[in-house]
Amino acid sequence: MRQILAALTIAAGLAQPALAETIELKVLGQPGSTGLIQKNKEVPFFENLAKETGIDLSVNFQPLDVTGIKDTEELRILKGGLFNVVSLRLSQVSRDDPSILGLDLVGLNPTYAEGKKTVEEYLPIVDKALQEKFNTKLLGVWPFGPQVLFCKPEIKGLKDLKGYKVRVYDQNLAKFIESVGGIPVPLGFAEVQQSLSRGVVDCAVTGPSSANSAAWPEVTTHVLPLAFQIAVNGYGINLDTWNKFSPEEQAKLETAFKGLVDDIWVYSEELFDDAMRCNVGKTPCELNKPYNLTEVPISEEDLALVQNAVKELSFPAWAEVCDATRPTCSADWKATVGKRLGM
Repeated sequence: MRQILAALTIAAGLAQPALAETIELKVLGQPGSTGLIQKNKEVPFFENLAKETGIDLSVNFQPLDVTGIKDTEELRILKGGLFNVVSLRLSQVSRDDPSILGLDLVGLNPTYAEGKKTVEEYLPIVDKALQEKFNTKLLGVWPFGPQVLFCKPEIKGLKDLKGYKVRVYDQNLAKFIESVGGIPVPLGFAEVQQSLSRGVVDCAVTGPSSANSAAWPEVTTHVLPLAFQIAVNGYGINLDTWNKFSPEEQAKLETAFKGLVDDIWVYSEELFDDAMRCNVGKTPCELNKPYNLTEVPISEEDLALVQNAVKELSFPAWAEVCDATRPTCSADWKATVGKRLGM
C-alpha cells in the first residue's frame, strides 16, 4: 500500500503544470538616427513593457542602425525568428509584399486625418497578407508624418527636379519622381546625410523631424513642404512568439501596443509642426533644432500633381505590380480605401 501511495504521489507531481517560463522578446527598433519618436516613445515603451503589462518578459531592444541589418530585410528577419518583434519600416519592406504599399501611395495621405482613415480601412488586409506569407502579426501602424523634399541646389518647384538625383525609399515614390523628370535613387536613411553632402544625391525625401534629427539642413538649402506620403511604420510580432502567450496576455499586449500607436500619432503631428518651423528658422521651435532653410512656396501646379497622383499614377503603377503577386490585391484596395475615394 505504501508503495502504491508513493507511486501515486510521484505521478501527481509529474502531472502538475510546469512553472511559466520567462518569454524573451528580441526587439529590432527604428534606427536611432530617425530621431525623437524612436528616442522618446519607442525605447521607453519596450523598456517598460514587462512592468506595464505584468507579463513575465525579458526584452532586449536594439535599434536597426547598430545591427548591420538593412531595413529592406526586416520581414525576412522576423519570419526567420532572428528577432521576435520588429518596428517595421513598411515602405522599405514593401518589395517583399507589394500589398503593404497600399497603405501609403503617393498622394493618398496628404494629412494625418486622411492617413488614419487609410490605415483603419486597409490594415486588416495587410495584416492577413503578412500572417500568411511572413508568419507575422501586425500590432499597430503609425506615421513618421508627411514626407517632404529637401534639396541642396536651389529649386522653385517640382519641375526643377529634372535631371536631379533624388533619394527615395519605395517604388511608388520612385515612379512619381520619374514622372517629374527626376532620377530616383533608393537609399537607406542612415546613408542620406552623407550622400547629400558628397553630391551622391541632389535632393531627398523624408519627414521634417527626421531630417532635423539627422542634420539634413546642414547639407541642404531648400525645402518644399509638399506632402508626398505619410511614411507609415508598424509593429510586427512573429506568430510563433505570439502563440506562446495566453489569450489574456495577448489581450494585454494588444492594449499596450494600441496605447503606444495612439500616442505616436499625436506626437508625430506635434513633431511635424515644430520641425517645419525649426527647419526654416521660424518660432516657436521647441522640440527640434533651429536651422535656416529656404522654404519653397507650393504652387497650384505642384499641388495638383500630387493630389491627382493616386488616380493617375501611383495606384495604376502599384496595382500592376501588386496584382502580379496577389490577384485580388487592387480589388481589395478598391473595396476599402478606393471606395472612400470614389475609385
